Amino acid sequence: MDLSVHRLRMLRELHRRGTITAAAATLHYTASAVSQQLAQLERDVGAKLFERLGRRVQLTELGMLLTEHAEQILDAVERATLALEEAQETTSVRLTAGVWASVASGLLPTALTALATEHPGIEVRTRELAPEETADAVRDGSLDFSFVIDYTDAPTPWDNGLERAAVAVERLYAAVPAATAPSGTVSLLDLADQRWILASPRSHFGRAVRVACQRFGFEPTITHEVEEQATAMAMVAAGLGITLVSDLGLTLRPPGVDIVTLATPVLRTVSVAYRRTALRRPALQLVIHAVRAAAAELGLGASETVPG
Repeated sequence: MDLSVHRLRMLRELHRRGTITAAAATLHYTASAVSQQLAQLERDVGAKLFERLGRRVQLTELGMLLTEHAEQILDAVERATLALEEAQETTSVRLTAGVWASVASGLLPTALTALATEHPGIEVRTRELAPEETADAVRDGSLDFSFVIDYTDAPTPWDNGLERAAVAVERLYAAVPAATAPSGTVSLLDLADQRWILASPRSHFGRAVRVACQRFGFEPTITHEVEEQATAMAMVAAGLGITLVSDLGLTLRPPGVDIVTLATPVLRTVSVAYRRTALRRPALQLVIHAVRAAAAELGLGASETVPG
């Protein structure tokens, strides 16, 4: 029997997600591709591993048995990878990272350029995801590490199976149409009567801004609900309302937008999340060091750890 690690990972995600479509989305494949690979896994094993119940898929007893062993096999593969990296005299490895727009544009260019110069054997590939999705992708094994955010006003629930290393601390600023900004700083309460352009409360950012406004005694009037800071600032430039933007998000600011400092800071910590088994990976630690150095150059340095 020839068991493919690739197919075992698909089986594990099928068990976790319940549908082939959800498993495919997690692993960034089409549902058709996952279905074909799982069918091949059944042929490799010579037994039925799952059965369809409407839109969902339920594993058979043999499917559950193989899934339990798949967890152990995939953990062993990760430990073997770590052992090989530690044994090598030079670091040569490829890592896949989960990012979002402001990290990709504001932090990674400096970090990865320095990393390529100092450690050319380390290749970092990136995959853009919503900030709310990156930690799950690390836990599931489809990413080696990801960037995650945690707001002072709305702490993010944390997965105890993951570790995180703080790399940057950002402030949020008011982004307003050009020539409408008050002089000096502004309180959130001063913006209570404005029309807001904001991410949905399902996102960490949207939820954190709403909590910050509530702390000042008002609910923001949201006329446009958009997820990306770049999109929100483009709408601000058109005079459609105001928004908040982070330090790294300022790299995406278009003409026609003025930035105002908040009198009472709203902060968020950017961290690198990774599986505990990857803690000793030399390549990962070198990446974290490069990202921290890039953040420090921007004046966004953070302490090295974040409470779990």
